[in-house]
Amino acid sequence: MKVSVIGTTGYGGIELLRILHSHPVFQIQSIHSTKGELPIWKEYPHLFDINNQVLEVINPEEIAEKSELVFLATPSGVSGQLASQFAEYNVKLVDLSGDLRLKNTEDYIQWYKHEPAPQAIIDRAVYGLTEWNREQVAAADWISNPGCYSTASLLGLGPIVKEKLIDPASIIIDAKSGTSGAGRKPTRSNMHAEMSENFKIYKVNEHQHIPEIEQQLLDWNQEIKPITFSTHLLPISRGIMATAYVQVQKDMTLSDIYKIYQEYYQDNAFVRIRPEGHYPSVKEVCGSNYCDIGLHLDNRTGRLTIISVIDNLMKGAAGQAVQNANIMTGLDETTGLNFIPMYP
Repeated sequence: MKVSVIGTTGYGGIELLRILHSHPVFQIQSIHSTKGELPIWKEYPHLFDINNQVLEVINPEEIAEKSELVFLATPSGVSGQLASQFAEYNVKLVDLSGDLRLKNTEDYIQWYKHEPAPQAIIDRAVYGLTEWNREQVAAADWISNPGCYSTASLLGLGPIVKEKLIDPASIIIDAKSGTSGAGRKPTRSNMHAEMSENFKIYKVNEHQHIPEIEQQLLDWNQEIKPITFSTHLLPISRGIMATAYVQVQKDMTLSDIYKIYQEYYQDNAFVRIRPEGHYPSVKEVCGSNYCDIGLHLDNRTGRLTIISVIDNLMKGAAGQAVQNANIMTGLDETTGLNFIPMYP
């Protein structure tokens, strides 16, 4: 199957190229950027003599003529406009930005500060939290790929929220990300001198993934109240740890909770529930499409701690995008994604 990638020079786009390079079915037909026509290896020298394709201008009609599947790895505010241009063509689409995630356009304006895509374009896209929306993804032709923080948080919270076992007003998420989550554009916050040997909070209760997380939580349980969500930057390149704290309402043991999580995720290749007493770290999923989850129940307070780790560029972006594309095109979800995590 022929595919095109738009927005190839960002971290999400270049991670897509890494995955697609060895994918047995998807063949990279063209790559696109607004940076002009130059070989991709001049942007990313590690691709020299591996991928010598030239970045092309973005022409939706020409792209749709030569590709059956398009990945949009462009920034929010851009992807929605491009999706609108692809609407008239018979092409499958996976959008890695936030433009098609929020069904309420007023929420998008408030949190993303951009003009939203038309409602019909937003409604066409299925939210691709693969492990929870598999049937919808399989039937879709457009996918809105979840955000990185949202993926880690929702996979961790899903079973306990779906079963309505917690105080709906008790959700607190303390999330931390490597600096690649801020994108490739140089800013003060991702400078080496600013982040090396440092650790800082940002967008306190203002991160744009908050309404996305709440939208899905409410889909599972309409009693859920607004969450407390804080984000931090770690002095590492990639990886996310989302630690969620919830108050358990029913008399349950940790073993009871483990059984629920294992039942929900037993048929999901990329979610690993760690044994009792074992807690994941970001290094242990680096370079892979895994989400590892650890659980701890404090019998003294009745509070459950959920530790969820992913690689923000893989399960949090490009890896999950390919996983969704696999399912959407009838392939096994693991196709081209059987990467063992890099360690150390």
